[in-house]
Amino acid sequence: MISPQELIERITAAANYDDCIVIINEQSQANLRWANSTLTTNGVITERSVTVIAFVALEGGMASGAVTRTDVAAQEISAIAKEAGAAALAAGKAEDAAEIARNLSVGNWTEAHDPTSPAIFATIAPDMGDMFQRSLDSQIELFGYAQHTHRTTWVGSKGGLRLRWDQPSGRIEMTGKSQQRTRSTWEGVATRDFSNVSIAHFDSAIRQRLDWQSKRIEIPAGHYDTVMPPGCVADLFTYLLWKAAARDAHEGRSVFSRKGTTGTRTRVGDTLSNQKTNLYSDSKYLGLESSPFVVTTGSGPMSSVFDNGQNLGKTLWLSEGKLTSLVQTRASAVDTALSFTPMGENLIMDVDGAKGSLEDLVAGLDDGLLLTTLWYIREVDPSTLLLTGLTRDGVYRVKGGEVIGSVNNFRWNESPVNLLSRMKAVGATAITQSREWGDDVDRTAMPPVVFENFNMSTVSLGS
Repeated sequence: MISPQELIERITAAANYDDCIVIINEQSQANLRWANSTLTTNGVITERSVTVIAFVALEGGMASGAVTRTDVAAQEISAIAKEAGAAALAAGKAEDAAEIARNLSVGNWTEAHDPTSPAIFATIAPDMGDMFQRSLDSQIELFGYAQHTHRTTWVGSKGGLRLRWDQPSGRIEMTGKSQQRTRSTWEGVATRDFSNVSIAHFDSAIRQRLDWQSKRIEIPAGHYDTVMPPGCVADLFTYLLWKAAARDAHEGRSVFSRKGTTGTRTRVGDTLSNQKTNLYSDSKYLGLESSPFVVTTGSGPMSSVFDNGQNLGKTLWLSEGKLTSLVQTRASAVDTALSFTPMGENLIMDVDGAKGSLEDLVAGLDDGLLLTTLWYIREVDPSTLLLTGLTRDGVYRVKGGEVIGSVNNFRWNESPVNLLSRMKAVGATAITQSREWGDDVDRTAMPPVVFENFNMSTVSLGS
């Protein structure tokens, strides 16, 4: 197999047009999977993807086109370079055209990918084995997986881009079931290398929640003050960022559009939160470090292939409760007259002065609900960002600061934008694992939050 660096050199040399960017991702993934408290499979997967982006000058502008393959053999190099050029010509003049970065180097370009391996699990494996045995003794069934991925990205171009980034990420997701599987709960954790993972925490959390479910309380649909753990908060506000395209807002097609005005067309500058809430992306955030430069294989409302190599630092989406930025390409920034604020690769929320844990928020709640996870989240109305979804694996009744039992599941309907103005209490921010978007989102830090009058719209019969 040709090395990524050599492949980039040979493809860009074969590209007989104005510029060519080649993006190669080399990834290795180790995993452990278990069912019924017994390890079932483990192994390592390796894969490579190669994207060739052609930039071809046309009268009055520049065209771009991209081709992606799982790999490119030596005899395919000329063909893929030609195919990308043809895709650019077929696409015509690009609306997102901007000056392409040139002569920029980041990272150790020449090093090979350093693959992950099952050895990454060595620090947790003994404790997991003990947990499996204790669960069998207690008639608790455990299901789940541990996964670690190491991805190396190279971005090279005819114009002298030589960029490299190594991204480790990992997680454990575990479901515990008991009483002939009539009770069920879930716990997950995100990590870079498993050094911060406590299997004892998994054991304690799963046992406590299954015990809470020994008392079942049926309650109707309605509006309840609701405590959400950081993972649920991540699910909601990741979706908010995904819908924060500045171009869509500028054109009146999103919750961030300013309605009924002829001047500023976006809500940038509006106060959205009743707390001093900060929502931001920061490539240097400790524990969630991510690529310091833009890497994108396609153009759309929130990305542009012309922006590859641009700096990714810290961007505040909300600052002390006020909307300060929307996701921009350099082209959309010109149209909206706002700053260039590209999509980050992590998402962090914190509130000035907030402290305390999930347990502290529960202790401070006189009457309400505690959630475990959200799932099957779907958009209902883009103009308000109204979402719907279900609760899963444990909803608990809180009275006088104590959990008194579990309740039925619900379908819920809420907008994360609206929820920003109904944050009744907020805890300390911590790195967390999103459950609904776990396959796509692995770098979030969120606080636990009590949302006032959360809309549990109908009772759900799901477990």
